Amino acid sequence: MLEIISGAAVKKLDTDFIAEKGITSHRLMENAAQAFCDWFEGEYHRNDKVGIFCGHGNNGGDGLAIGRLLWRKGYDVIIFLVGGDAKVSADCRLNRELLPDKLPAISMSSDDIAHMEFDLNVVVDAMLGIGVNRPLAGDFLNMVIKLNALPNVNRVAVDIPTGLPSDECLEGEAFKADVTVTFQYPKFSLMFPEHAAFVGILHVANIGIGNKFMRQFSQNRYYLQRKDVVSRHLNFSRFAHKGDFGRVLLVGGSYGSMGAIRMAAEASLRTGSGLATCLVPSCGVDILQASLPEIQVFSSSSEKYLSLPYVKEGLERFDAVGIGPGMGTTAEAEDFLLDFLMTFKGPKVIDADAINILARNKGIQQYLGREDVLTPHIKEFERLVGICENHKQRLEKALEFSKAHGCVLVLKGAHTCISFPDGTQYFNSTGNKHMATGGAGDVLTGMITSFLGQGYGVKNAVLCGVYQHGLAGEIASVDKKRGTIATDIIKAIPKSYVTLGVD
Repeated sequence: MLEIISGAAVKKLDTDFIAEKGITSHRLMENAAQAFCDWFEGEYHRNDKVGIFCGHGNNGGDGLAIGRLLWRKGYDVIIFLVGGDAKVSADCRLNRELLPDKLPAISMSSDDIAHMEFDLNVVVDAMLGIGVNRPLAGDFLNMVIKLNALPNVNRVAVDIPTGLPSDECLEGEAFKADVTVTFQYPKFSLMFPEHAAFVGILHVANIGIGNKFMRQFSQNRYYLQRKDVVSRHLNFSRFAHKGDFGRVLLVGGSYGSMGAIRMAAEASLRTGSGLATCLVPSCGVDILQASLPEIQVFSSSSEKYLSLPYVKEGLERFDAVGIGPGMGTTAEAEDFLLDFLMTFKGPKVIDADAINILARNKGIQQYLGREDVLTPHIKEFERLVGICENHKQRLEKALEFSKAHGCVLVLKGAHTCISFPDGTQYFNSTGNKHMATGGAGDVLTGMITSFLGQGYGVKNAVLCGVYQHGLAGEIASVDKKRGTIATDIIKAIPKSYVTLGVD
């Protein structure tokens, strides 16, 4: 599991690693440059015109080493030196000296920045790194504005986009990367949705620093990757029967909003639930029976909305419950949710309108517990805890809520954050912009409920559900792009198992 550590700890981390391994800081910089180039070769052609923009610190040193290595591999490279020679770091200076005589390196004055025209296919930003602690100004600001305005180029940031602080929210301008190749671990600010336009696609390049060096700086934040998920999946015997794969109940729906609970139910089946049942208003029984014959359906007393009384007998037979999609926020629905939370004490996924009811009636929150998983999107979350200034504050409040109520809170979005009552937070690495479509959250509800029902335990169920939901979205959008809809994600769930190599 990759740690997400503070930018302030990086210098000490590098120092400890260098001392332990008996290498120089320049050798570590070469490792980083080589890791970047290994990734770059898989993405860009040698006939692409590559401009590498380097500052005078260690990020600039990375860029100079990258330029040298790419030039030796036959790439059409030109290096631009930004920011003058003031306070050039030792490793940056050394990499300047190591540049081949035939590799063009141009020092950029303020006048050059204002008037030069760049004929490039790829722009590599290595101007400023994780040490930025104030808004950009001077040559760096002017160069970033110029590069951001270039048409028809691919923009790649080395470690972190210039201007972006590593642990705080951006003030002012920053380089707008299409891809950010960060070294060894993702920087905290790369997880913020406010920074999405600057980070682009995030790729983490391994430069050989082991977890034992990072653990001493742990802030209990982790980056969830494939290797962390595969080992959490359960293996079932060939003699397993449908009961072994879990009996789940999906509760929700209202007149005109039956699709949400239907998608949650189908997602639970595609994730592997042996038996799935829906509890819906009576208006939804025929809809669900006709559209999803694999499920059982029973109804509450109301025709249009979930309401009291409902059938309590037999709830103990369900291994997990997902509640909320499409249920509405009527007074009857509020009474229903309170009664249900008081009655069913097994693991639950609480989503959508159920979260909105919890936000409106704080008293119901006392019934939340360690086997409960809340899955709000940002707006639903802020109804729970209040308006937040930025995503950093949202993450802080998510952890506070999880600790205070003893539940798991899944804050959905790019790099979905999972907060646990023990103080840990996990950030997801899968998913893409094409999943921003109605119903995608209902699919996640069904998937996590399914894993809970299969006996994964709360932590493994949530981590596997969130990661595999994003992976299914990636698979579904390969040939559909922005045409991807929630049911496409459901159809891709089986392929996500194949991709992970999970039987």
